[in-house]
Amino acid sequence: MDLEKRPVRPAVAPAGEGCLVVAIRVPVRIVVLVLVVPVRLAWDALVVGGRFLNGTVFRPLGRALRWLGRAVFVWPFVGLWRHVLVPLGKALAWLGHVLLVVPAIAFYRYVLTPLGHAAVWLYARVLTPVGHVLAAIGAGLWAGVVWLGRYLVVVPSVWVWRRVLAPVGRAAAWCARGVVWLVTAVVDGIGVALYWITRMLLVLPTLAVWRWVLVPAGRVLAVVAREAGHALGHAWRVAGYLSLAVGRLLGTLFRWVFVEPVRWVYRRVLTPVGHTVRDTVLRPAAEAGRRVGRGVGRATRQALAAARASVRQVRADLRRALLGEPKGSRSGGIGKKRSRARSEM
Repeated sequence: MDLEKRPVRPAVAPAGEGCLVVAIRVPVRIVVLVLVVPVRLAWDALVVGGRFLNGTVFRPLGRALRWLGRAVFVWPFVGLWRHVLVPLGKALAWLGHVLLVVPAIAFYRYVLTPLGHAAVWLYARVLTPVGHVLAAIGAGLWAGVVWLGRYLVVVPSVWVWRRVLAPVGRAAAWCARGVVWLVTAVVDGIGVALYWITRMLLVLPTLAVWRWVLVPAGRVLAVVAREAGHALGHAWRVAGYLSLAVGRLLGTLFRWVFVEPVRWVYRRVLTPVGHTVRDTVLRPAAEAGRRVGRGVGRATRQALAAARASVRQVRADLRRALLGEPKGSRSGGIGKKRSRARSEM
């Protein structure tokens, strides 16, 4: 985009940049742009497709799998834990308390505690005096052993150390210091020689190769890599703009080719047809259905009333035939009831 906006002028190196940078930048950006645009378009298409699949397929599928996992794995284990394992654990805990804890407490209280008290009494009354006596005897024996060891072992050892071993050790140390000085001098001479040989044969040639070959080549490669990175970012942004434009173009084409014709057909054709069908067919049919329903309901209610009156009359006739006329009943009232039942029928 920067190349299109700026006017065409001779390539002049900006401040801090050489001619090599300017010569590398334009070809690298052109090549990277040609390579990156298809990749960016494919990437944007994959992103749109992934969002569509996520909203329409993956998310409902995930919800269904989550519900299925709960139904298959979680809820059975929860029911097993609540209704089987917890009561079983409580029963086992009660059984363990009855079979283990209570006997253990009784054993500790009625067996181990008396034994402990007896052991304390034995330690205080028997073992302590015997221990004191044995300690006194042992102290005497230890004093005798210490006196014998001092005059039989320590005093002769000190005399041998002072009169024999110390002079021999001093002489050996002096000899060792001389040998160490000699070895150090030899090693220093060999080290200096190896240092100069290594410096002349390896370090100086390597330093020259590094300074006059590798550093210039590294600078050139760094410039190429930097410009390639800048070109890649520039091409990625330009490809994003192109992808956005292509997406908008496809969206506009889809709208005018599919959405707008469907909307026009819905508004101009289907909606008037639906209103016509509703006004000419559905509403009269519904009104006729409501009228028929009201007539059927009225006839049904009349038939049910007549049936109830007939049942009451039959029940009254059976009661009179089996039990006779009830006391205090008057023929006038019975006649009125019969006339009312006949009128209702």
